[in-house]
Amino acid sequence: MRLKTVLFILAIGFSSIVVAAANWARPAPEKRVAAVDAKIESAVFAGGCFWCVEANFEKVDGVVEVLSGYTGGHKEDPTYEEVCRHTTGHVEAVKVTYDSNRVAYDDLLEVFWRTVDPTDAGGQFVDRGETYASAIFVANEDQRQLAQSSKQRLADSGRFSKPLVTPIRDAVKFYVAEDYHQDYYHTHPLKYKAYRFGSGRDQFISKTWGEDAHYQVLKKEMQVRSIPQLNWTNQPNSDFEKPVKSELKNRLTNLQFDVTQREGTERPFQNEFWDEKRDGIYVDIVSGEPLFSSLDKFASGTGWPSFVRPLVSSNIVQKVDRKLLASRTEVRSKHADSHLGHVFSDGPQPTGLRYCINSAALKFIPVESLKSNGYGYFEDLF
Repeated sequence: MRLKTVLFILAIGFSSIVVAAANWARPAPEKRVAAVDAKIESAVFAGGCFWCVEANFEKVDGVVEVLSGYTGGHKEDPTYEEVCRHTTGHVEAVKVTYDSNRVAYDDLLEVFWRTVDPTDAGGQFVDRGETYASAIFVANEDQRQLAQSSKQRLADSGRFSKPLVTPIRDAVKFYVAEDYHQDYYHTHPLKYKAYRFGSGRDQFISKTWGEDAHYQVLKKEMQVRSIPQLNWTNQPNSDFEKPVKSELKNRLTNLQFDVTQREGTERPFQNEFWDEKRDGIYVDIVSGEPLFSSLDKFASGTGWPSFVRPLVSSNIVQKVDRKLLASRTEVRSKHADSHLGHVFSDGPQPTGLRYCINSAALKFIPVESLKSNGYGYFEDLF
């Protein structure tokens, strides 16, 4: 008996009849319609149970359709039962159809890495055997190079202590799975949730990725709007200084002092600027030196203000932070030496970086107030 079936029985028990009745009347999710100017491409990923992988990709903005199916084997038109017997050479996989004008292949790779355990060659989580092995199936040389680069970045990041064994394979014919497997997370929500929890997938992802578990795709219009990074040695208003400690304690709130002077961390989703959408710049709360711009801010889903790059790179200092088991890159301001947050290599294009910053370390200057606050030289950027 397959482990999925065992988990269903244990988790659902005698409620299966009620669940089946509810699912019978549940409509299928509304299919997305690509824009008229869409540039449609496809990508194929294997990550163990295709119900879970499909559900993750369905949430990505710019994805038009995700189909569960089988690929990589030698048997034509395989059935679910045949594939589960591990005799066809196929793996459970998903085919992601997406609008590359809205989401990049690189972004899909970032979502994929946050869906699987790339160090496990024997299956994925509770499902064991070749049918559930992870893989990236590339359709052309561009996808191959992007996949190889993405895999190398992840390996170099030190997030995993074991080698990454997810192979990058040539794409072959993809066979769409039976209808009852499509949109399973939607048509059988209780059974799906019970299986997913019992599989250990989400627990592994949460433990491994922490606050970086939810990758946020940067919208293409934000990428176009993004400005060149500035690196000025003689900035206007460049007499940024750090006041003495006694003055800081009087000027800053307890939280601002704790974050900037003691490397504290504020609560996610409960801070001033995590959801700030106005145009303007963010400066150091201590010195006033310009740090980040709303033009490079994106919704990362982490609950902290996130930026793809600094506004003035010369005002940013990076240091190795070894306070946790895995080393991280701390971000501090140059003149005030304020602790700001950390930078991660899991951000969207155009930089691939995510500056995760504490609101308590920042002061926001809206566009209409730039000149009156001495930052008028940034007005032309907006």
